[in-house]
Amino acid sequence: MTDLPPWTRRAALGGGLAAAGLAATPIRARSSGWGQVAEAARRLAQLHALLVAPGGETVRAEPPRGPGLDRAANVKSVSKTIVALLTGIAIDRGAIPGVRARLGEIAPRLIPQAADPRVAALTVEDLVTMRAGLERTSGPNYGAWVASGNWVADALSRDFVAEPGGRMLYSTGSFHVLGAALSAATGRSLLDLARDWLADPLDIAIPPWTRDPQGRYMGGNEMALSPRALLRIGEMVRQDGAWNGTRVVGADWLSRSFEPRARSPWSGLGYGYGWFLGGQGADRFALARGYGGQILCVVPGRAITVAITSDPTRPARSGGYFGDLMDFIRGPVLAAA
Repeated sequence: MTDLPPWTRRAALGGGLAAAGLAATPIRARSSGWGQVAEAARRLAQLHALLVAPGGETVRAEPPRGPGLDRAANVKSVSKTIVALLTGIAIDRGAIPGVRARLGEIAPRLIPQAADPRVAALTVEDLVTMRAGLERTSGPNYGAWVASGNWVADALSRDFVAEPGGRMLYSTGSFHVLGAALSAATGRSLLDLARDWLADPLDIAIPPWTRDPQGRYMGGNEMALSPRALLRIGEMVRQDGAWNGTRVVGADWLSRSFEPRARSPWSGLGYGYGWFLGGQGADRFALARGYGGQILCVVPGRAITVAITSDPTRPARSGGYFGDLMDFIRGPVLAAA
């Protein structure tokens, strides 16, 4: 478990992310500061698009390279955060009893016959925090996993290398199983859920993406969103899960999502329900992160949302380009607010 302090809940303050327990401070945007943000963004060689919205106003919309601001881009593992939001909605709608619900209860047919008995006892929380304890399907194991004939069965047939609910093991397989469980519990595809529960109320487009050999949409990778759509999702989160007066995601789910329950062994950031967590005081942030430098960052205490897409074919390690992006957000972006 992480030793990062949890974000406690309190009453809403001016539409900021009350679920994170952080008051939104007034934005006093300095035009020269935002100009410096644009200049710094152009120096990031892998960056395709940048959108910055303090207080709900988009002050920077920069597409220095790539397909632009309105065309769908592969957001890679930002998909995990989208699946986590869908999980919260499913719980709010009663399709899943709660985060303590076990895989054997909500989607027993997904479990291979020869699986370890502990697989059936895995909870929604184990999966959404990537603490299932099963050998990872990401990193060096990713290629063999997606080459298998059944991604769900492969992920659930792996050896336990940690206790369920223990340390974080970054694994796309955990979120693919979670997405498959959502489909099983609702009788609907992950694409249908994403469009009905997120795209429609936010008035954004979510095109079809990669499916596994059984036809299930991949949970945890390969979704495509335009940078503007990505920003709108972040703005909905910043506004306590509501958009234009419509409740999209429950505020209670967001509150619990931003409580660190594990820590990434690579970046050192905390991890909640599909979000990386870090920062101090008003600069505390919730971050969705995808391979290559795809980022959705919400800084409730500054009332800022940042959406970034980057070259999806090049790595973005914590000690490399991803670290540069974090320095960019913590430096020029927050300094301009």
